[in-house]
Amino acid sequence: MSRRQRRLLVRTLLFLFFLNFISLSIYFILHPRPRAPRQTLETLPSSSSLKPWPSLPSFLPWSLSPPPPPRSCEGYFGHGFSRRVDLLHPHSSGGGGGGGGGWFRCFYSETLASSICEGGRIRMDPNRISMTVGGEELEKVIGRGEEEELPRYEPGAFQIEEGEGRADERLADEEFLHRYLPRGAIQTHTMRELVGSIRVVRPGELECSQWIEEPTLLVTRFEYANLFHTVTDWYSAYVSSRVTNLSSRPNLIFVDGHCKAPLEETWEALFSSTRYAKNFSGPVCFRHAVLSPLGYETAMFKGLTESFSCQGTSVHILSQNPDYQKTARLSEFGEMLRAAFGLLGNEDSFIKTSHGHNVLFVRRENYLAHPRHSGKVESRLSNEQEVFDAIQNWAKGQKKCRINVVNGLFAHMHMKEQLRAVQEASVVIGAHGAGLTHLVAATPDTIVLEIISSMYRRPHFSLISQWKGLEYHAINLAGSYARPAMVIGELSSIMESLGC
Repeated sequence: MSRRQRRLLVRTLLFLFFLNFISLSIYFILHPRPRAPRQTLETLPSSSSLKPWPSLPSFLPWSLSPPPPPRSCEGYFGHGFSRRVDLLHPHSSGGGGGGGGGWFRCFYSETLASSICEGGRIRMDPNRISMTVGGEELEKVIGRGEEEELPRYEPGAFQIEEGEGRADERLADEEFLHRYLPRGAIQTHTMRELVGSIRVVRPGELECSQWIEEPTLLVTRFEYANLFHTVTDWYSAYVSSRVTNLSSRPNLIFVDGHCKAPLEETWEALFSSTRYAKNFSGPVCFRHAVLSPLGYETAMFKGLTESFSCQGTSVHILSQNPDYQKTARLSEFGEMLRAAFGLLGNEDSFIKTSHGHNVLFVRRENYLAHPRHSGKVESRLSNEQEVFDAIQNWAKGQKKCRINVVNGLFAHMHMKEQLRAVQEASVVIGAHGAGLTHLVAATPDTIVLEIISSMYRRPHFSLISQWKGLEYHAINLAGSYARPAMVIGELSSIMESLGC
């Protein structure tokens, strides 16, 4: 090739390169790339990091068709959240809430007059939520007021992306909140106020310091240090996870500023992870968030004031003979609690009684529960130690079978040991008090003996026993003193029924 031909080839290549550069520049000017949401950190954890659901002997499917009738057992304890209301549909390109705009819907229960809500592409800004940080050591916040710990939301504390350009509007108006998240007797209805704070933003306007890819449950607790009320919160969170058909146990975020309490270890065991909303350094976005109703709106709490007929039974009986007046849901939940601590599967009646019958005496003892607590508990049985000692002496004299009296000092035991003690008990006995709420985790053959003073004639534990299908006995006192001989007489009759 001559020198002239080489120069011509180089000029041709340079001309073609320049022409291609001009063409590409014009294309990108006319077809700009869409802006991605601004964010400083994107996390993409694998779904395998979530804890799987355990296999529960009493489990029944939660998607029922047709839906259960109102005020049936399933309406109260199961999937009575059968009316679906969509507030925001996903953009057509997103399908199922996986992108292309946010989505939000609620499942309303006519029976409980409350809703479970869920949505996608939701942003939480902790700086717009007024409350204490939460998770502190109890001793460091003594005297702090409850009003400081419960959330108050500014408009836009939560945002949701809308796929069609609508912006700066409330997601839910007052009519929706009144109909599907009614305040009822709850003066500070935090879930209602959370939904009321949600504002719609345009695509690309969700500015987040972190994205959470996995399903996350948002929970606000009220009486977080009381076992009965905490169990209602656990149950509500469990039901919310099942009704929204989560394939694994979700993450959990406390949208409250309570200090760290001993009962928190069960939240950590039940769900994949726990964290406080105020622990996030900036706005955080959720691909899938689930809002759990308040514990006050569960059947266990409503059963104290509403009269409804519901009897606990086995899942085997229900599968053979469906009955809307019977339930195995509370047994299913009790199995979930035991499974969370690795205790499920050890309740075989032979194993349970191979070393004799355990009589678990649930005690009331002084302990510091929360910043406003004196550390002293009310006496429900004025001679509790006398009764306990008498039962121990009586048990030592039994010849027909071995009776082990277990000292149930729950306030100073880890939750796993508390649940183990309940699981291994043939008889649970105790004065009316929150410790008896552990009956939700009792095995079907457990017998209950409650000692009730005249000042505390309340149906909490007779109802839980009924809803679990447990044999229940009560000793009603004229005051708060129980004659040991009377308690031993009732206990002897129970043990005779067990062959002792």
